Amino acid sequence: MTKFIAATRKFAAEEEGATLVEYGLLVGLIACVCIVVITNTGQSIQKLFTVVNGALSNAASAASSGAS
Repeated sequence: MTKFIAATRKFAAEEEGATLVEYGLLVGLIACVCIVVITNTGQSIQKLFTVVNGALSNAASAASSGAS
């Protein structure tokens, strides 16, 4: 019984499990932040390419109608 009590006290005193959980939470939080940032950046880049595509299409249309 003494060994069981000593093992229980040792287990309660160890902080390795708590540290592992904290690291897991940090990794999860960092992953969520990365997903949000990448999603927002991707949407901004998509809008930029749409604007550039429209400008190039207008320039191509103007060039082809002016060449006629």
